[in-house]
Amino acid sequence: MKESKVLIIAAFFAIYVIWGSTYLLNKILVTEVSPLLIAATRFFSAGVLIILIATLLGKSIKITKSEFINTVIAGFLFLVYGNGVFVWALKYIDSGFAALLASTQPLFVLLLMRLLDGKKMQKQSIIGIVLGFIGMYLLVSQNEITTSEGTLLGIFMIFTCLLSWSYGSVFVAKANLPKNFFVSTGYQMLIAGVLLFFSSLLFREEWISPLTWSFKAQTSMVLLIFFGSIVAFTAFNYLLKEVSTEKVSTSAYVNPVVALFLGWYFLDEELTTQSIIASIILLSGVYFITSRKRVSKLKTTKPQKI
Repeated sequence: MKESKVLIIAAFFAIYVIWGSTYLLNKILVTEVSPLLIAATRFFSAGVLIILIATLLGKSIKITKSEFINTVIAGFLFLVYGNGVFVWALKYIDSGFAALLASTQPLFVLLLMRLLDGKKMQKQSIIGIVLGFIGMYLLVSQNEITTSEGTLLGIFMIFTCLLSWSYGSVFVAKANLPKNFFVSTGYQMLIAGVLLFFSSLLFREEWISPLTWSFKAQTSMVLLIFFGSIVAFTAFNYLLKEVSTEKVSTSAYVNPVVALFLGWYFLDEELTTQSIIASIILLSGVYFITSRKRVSKLKTTKPQKI
């Protein structure tokens, strides 16, 4: 019993702090390495390791044609576009700011469910959406942000990433994918890694050998691969089996706080009063959405953090 409690606490630490730190790690990397190359290296490496671990654990890694096609689509929505473009946007905006924008993903999922499936929204969801939009407006309407070169483009591209993640959540909830979460994610990462390498070549990004990266960049990549991709994902799926989905979904409003603090502490990112007020309103909206009654099964298909 005590061992189970320790594992649960450790798992929550992983989805709170480790996932929250991925914004900082990607921001460090994107200052010296091409963004699509970052995502390609991370996901291809993590995918290979996950499939290898699954094989060693005796899990079947066989995949049908239908599962493969759906895995390619999910990998593209979540990781190729959803993550690759997000990392690219970090060249223009702070990591903490990006994390706050990313926290609005449940809002986009709800709107897509309403548009695609015609599902009626609960009162709590409507309150959450209103608060979310108010928070987003306060966040992006600051003079310091709108006058910065490239920032508006970065914000716009992050919103397209949120749409990609959200549609991915709706798609995966109905798609035929490998039954084992570990195997499914391994294939998604592996396929996304290959697609990202091709995308990096297509956009003529500069390829720099990881051996020539700075120690800080190399460390960030190792942490992203082993902890951000493998450990945190395993912890996430462990918690889905051990505790309620509502408790697991609290990471949606804890991650941005962790990212804001880490960005401020390690990268000297500015925290304005308006940003703090906006984040409180925005995360309150996310709370209303993720704590509504009869939480949607879509939460179990939450995409990988960046």
